[in-house]
Amino acid sequence: MDLAEAGERAARVRDLYHQLEERYEGSRWSARDDMLGLTNDVGILGRLVMATEGRWQPEGDVPDLLAAKLSECLWWLLVLGDRLDVDVDVAFAERMDKIEAHLLESIAAE
Repeated sequence: MDLAEAGERAARVRDLYHQLEERYEGSRWSARDDMLGLTNDVGILGRLVMATEGRWQPEGDVPDLLAAKLSECLWWLLVLGDRLDVDVDVAFAERMDKIEAHLLESIAAE
């Protein structure tokens, strides 16, 4: 699945969550709420990275937990891109092109 397809799927899943938010909370989460969801998951991801180095012991299988949390963080980023009108697929490719060109220049200069 490429980033464009992943973004479309992320938006569909987010719409399902919106339905539950409306039902149980009376309104959909805002982009700010989504950002808070991402920061929470990034914090958990940090702990799981620590777990891969034996510095924290979560309950459950670390590789499975790590894969799930990385996927959720990516999902949040794709959702935020959609909500904030950023084409993450295009933005990522353009950003990597710039970074790669800069790194190649730096390496060649040495």
